[in-house]
Amino acid sequence: MDWKYRWKNGYRPSRDQAANNPHLLDESQFQNEQDRKLAEESTRKHLGVPAPTLDEEKSILPQAASPDEDF
Repeated sequence: MDWKYRWKNGYRPSRDQAANNPHLLDESQFQNEQDRKLAEESTRKHLGVPAPTLDEEKSILPQAASPDEDF
């Protein structure tokens, strides 16, 4: 299948690279940020890579209370 967008580094990334990289496509081919985001979502679906979530940077583990804190 031929892909209609240019890849960011000139080649199709592996699934591991795509999962760790927030931008997969060359930014110069888009007129605005909204078009770019839609293309990035479509690209991730094409590669079978999950889209990043809004809370991806948050830790899922509970935070420990500081030692100085009283209960």
